[in-house]
Amino acid sequence: MEGGIVRSKRNGNGRGKPKGRPVDPRALAEVQALLEDAHRKTGVEPRRRDLLIEHLHRVQDRYGRLSAAHLAALAREMKLSQTEVYEVATFYHHFDVVKEGGTPPPPLTVRVCDSLSCELAGAGELMTGLARALGTGVRVVAAPCVGRCEQAPVAVVGQNPVAQATVEKVQPLVQAGRTRCSVGKYIHYAEYRRNGGYRLAAECLAGRRDAESLLKAMEDSGLRGLGGAGFPAGRKWRLVRNEKAPRLLAINIDEGEPGTFKDRYYLERDPHRFVEGAIIAAWTAQISEVYIYLRDEYAGCRETLERELAALRADPPCALPPIHLRRGAGAYICGEESAMIESIEGKRGMPRLRPPYVAQVGLFGHPTLEHNMETLHWVRDILEKGAGWFASHGRHGRKGLRSFSVSGRVSKPGVHLAPAGITVKELIAEYCGGMLPGHEFYAYLPGGASGGILPAAMGDIPLDFDTLQPHGCFIGSAAIIILSHQDKATAAARNLMKFFADESCGQCTPCRVGTAKALKLMQARHWDQGLLEELSVAMADASICGLGQAAPNPIRCVVKYFPQEIK
Repeated sequence: MEGGIVRSKRNGNGRGKPKGRPVDPRALAEVQALLEDAHRKTGVEPRRRDLLIEHLHRVQDRYGRLSAAHLAALAREMKLSQTEVYEVATFYHHFDVVKEGGTPPPPLTVRVCDSLSCELAGAGELMTGLARALGTGVRVVAAPCVGRCEQAPVAVVGQNPVAQATVEKVQPLVQAGRTRCSVGKYIHYAEYRRNGGYRLAAECLAGRRDAESLLKAMEDSGLRGLGGAGFPAGRKWRLVRNEKAPRLLAINIDEGEPGTFKDRYYLERDPHRFVEGAIIAAWTAQISEVYIYLRDEYAGCRETLERELAALRADPPCALPPIHLRRGAGAYICGEESAMIESIEGKRGMPRLRPPYVAQVGLFGHPTLEHNMETLHWVRDILEKGAGWFASHGRHGRKGLRSFSVSGRVSKPGVHLAPAGITVKELIAEYCGGMLPGHEFYAYLPGGASGGILPAAMGDIPLDFDTLQPHGCFIGSAAIIILSHQDKATAAARNLMKFFADESCGQCTPCRVGTAKALKLMQARHWDQGLLEELSVAMADASICGLGQAAPNPIRCVVKYFPQEIK
């Protein structure tokens, strides 16, 4: 094999043939036109390997599917093997790959979220009703969490999310073809600048601030990563700054954890605040380029960000680093930092083995500062108001503020900004308007799907990093799902395990096989606790990333705290 060509047997002329199916000239012309259009709009060489997922989106957006002919043509244009393009396209949920001779999907897909909060609100009945009402011309499918748990149940018509969805709400949108999503009123660029926005970033870039004072302020504030891991933000900046240049910043807005929607909440209201935080972080840690990875479910946020980043570049308040917006394609695993980096590079979102850590060898092999969007959202406030301002908040001996995504059986679900260390009982009473009428507090998930399940009797534990681990749980991204006496912890755990089994990337056996086997065992009326614990140990100890490591948490919590439900 030489240069991607397999040499044929002697045939008189010795000429070889390319591997893979022949490239259809019409499909090739269509792909070339899409790539040239992308080049005109972005000015970026469109045949770069890391743009593969972006181009797959362009093809699907234009033609409603990914045909075998278009995949082969894209492989030809990007000088990739057809196998490589096919394996990336089939890895992500939102790409509709149609094999040669296969039947294309209907022109419109309605996704019904079936994650826990939506299931509690009647997603199963909604899906059945929509399938019956919309007929064969529309595809109705179950979807993992779409990041709108406070609006449960949610259906997404094309890219248009419908809050508190019913058949009566969805059907007219389908008939009218209203498939686009947009956000409501938000703080646009000019308004953000009028209110003092980007002044701090401009001072940094003009040399009127020094990096060491910023690093110390971030460290003194106690701000920790708000994507789930909780690593101290200021310390992370310092670690990456000390690595060899060039350094990159990757911003994770792929909040696929069921129960989590805080990033979307802030993006829909004040998008420039995190962008300014990113510019400050980039200057402080001596970052050369910024990559924003936004989940595909947030189509309205993507349009907003594209528009506002264009406004920022057109009238910059200071020298800007290159800022690249990348689009996810429906894969929960890409919330894991190294899987996200693989996806930004145009590959399948498979977590990397560590060490080395992404701060040392990350995006494109360079030291990478990886942050959740909300972490950067707080940078401006902390540096303008002082580290003491952020640290002054808190209850029960804890420090800081937390954006709690609360859903489930409460009267006022939503994002509630509250002191770190508040208990779930205090959160329900003071911020959520109490329980729904007719519902009594029974149990809660303190950290989304991964964070475990605790009974109401343990509702006085401070909600913060490090406070829940002794009980087999963790706060993660502060996604709180409230269950009532009308719910079962076992049913909730099954919903979560189904999610993990569906979202496992398949790279490691403990997670790929363990989640599927555990789900099957959990569907029995009486759980085989011994075998489930064996599976839990294997997943927790041997899985490559946090998905498999945390998947046993719901099982262990049910066995420990809700034994009456499994006997």
